[in-house]
Amino acid sequence: MSGCRHLVFILGDQLSEGLSSLEGFDAARDRVLMVEVMEEATYVRHHPKKIAFIFSAMRHFAEGLRQKGFEVDYVALDDRGNSGSFTGELERAVKRLKPEGIRITEPGEWRVLQMVEGWEEALKLPVAVLPDSRFLCSRAEFAAWAKGRKQLRMEYFYREMRRKTGLLMRGEEPEGGKWNYDAENREPPSGGLFSPKPPKTRADAITKEVLDLVGKRFADHFGSLDGFHFAVTAEEAEAHAADFIAHRLKDFGRTQDAMVAGDPYGHHSLLSFYINVGLIGPIDLCRRVERAYHEGAVPLNSAEGFIRQIIGWREYVRGVYWLFMPDYLEMNELKATRDLPAFYWSGETQMACLKHVITDTRENAYAHHIQRLMITGNFALLIGADPKQVHRWYLEVYADAFEWVELPNTLGMSQFADGGKLGSKPYAAGGAYIDRMSDYCGGCRYDVKKKTGEGACPFNALYWDFLDRNAAKLKGNQRLATVYASWGRMKEAQKAAYRESAAAFLEGLDGMAGYGQG
Repeated sequence: MSGCRHLVFILGDQLSEGLSSLEGFDAARDRVLMVEVMEEATYVRHHPKKIAFIFSAMRHFAEGLRQKGFEVDYVALDDRGNSGSFTGELERAVKRLKPEGIRITEPGEWRVLQMVEGWEEALKLPVAVLPDSRFLCSRAEFAAWAKGRKQLRMEYFYREMRRKTGLLMRGEEPEGGKWNYDAENREPPSGGLFSPKPPKTRADAITKEVLDLVGKRFADHFGSLDGFHFAVTAEEAEAHAADFIAHRLKDFGRTQDAMVAGDPYGHHSLLSFYINVGLIGPIDLCRRVERAYHEGAVPLNSAEGFIRQIIGWREYVRGVYWLFMPDYLEMNELKATRDLPAFYWSGETQMACLKHVITDTRENAYAHHIQRLMITGNFALLIGADPKQVHRWYLEVYADAFEWVELPNTLGMSQFADGGKLGSKPYAAGGAYIDRMSDYCGGCRYDVKKKTGEGACPFNALYWDFLDRNAAKLKGNQRLATVYASWGRMKEAQKAAYRESAAAFLEGLDGMAGYGQG
């Protein structure tokens, strides 16, 4: 085939048959282009499971399109002549197929959009960049909502999305009389700690071929390929969604912040991978969760908490990303410059909480939101780690991490590098929080009850030292007024002990710098 009408370029996180670029597709005159390229697999050193998941899902999606009559040009990573980049592969395809024009749904990442915006001039062809209709709130709509506001806060945006969708609404009022049931969703681990096991998908021939490829080409990246069990088709992802709603959603709300050694998944959905690449429609999923609530299968706090993560937080961080990029990537409000320590790659640390979370991350390319925020993120914040290094680490190690969703969560919520553009305060905590919300501390070499000195939990001194050294920037934050009042009442000897313990720990930490390790 040559001289086609539209060449439709589909990216690895656009695996949805209802994609805007596929609307009006004519199998007789149009062609789909999908490519696996080294530039995308290595611009950060992605976890091998992440690469395998995306490549396998892409190959399955392409095969599914072919079965429905679509003409698909698919370039595998090891195909002869693969140029290694989106632009290079598009240029090769244009020479082969001689299309009248290019169609693409807007990329999720600023970096890729910059490439796309250069294609029309480079190729001397019209390039139609279409809105991503899989999101509830367009970039323009979010910008209009944000305009003129002194502060952006997810809660108020979320209420607009509830009204827009009608999800968990009774007329103009929220179901149950409250918008947010987060206060009911902070139960520490207790009793029967272990949760129902999520389903695992068996690797088929396509996935096995991808695993072999990734194992050979990316063996030096952080993470294990062993035990790969991701869903890689819409049908498989649907089975995972149905299992979550049937077996784990009921207890998701109250247990979502709990952390348990040996139970890396808890009652979490494990659906973010599939939502973020397009295998599951987020709004349809929310309607199914709402239906489970109305049928009496799940409590309101669980249904609302899950729906808030999707139409509230997920849509909100995307809006923030596009509102402030490209400057957002360079923000460093607290002037943090320390290198991430080597144990972020090795997991070799005597701090039990970090060891558990990093080891699980290496094995699963996953940790739940509180592990990311209050263990690895909290520690990086307290030590003053360079936020761009922290961002790159999160983007590398988690299979659901795409820059539009990961960057605001990391730089904004976790590291407060944006100075409060995303959220209202830094999420800093000492050892007491970790002890309350996990079972990690019991077997730790450090004593979480001890505040300073030899054997004390490092989080305790680091917490107060963080607040002290950043007081000029943070003391005026209303949400930190109570803790700064406590610091102000503290005896000078106790303050000095915290500073000295923190300094001694950080001095040892600086000998473990490991940024860039695989």
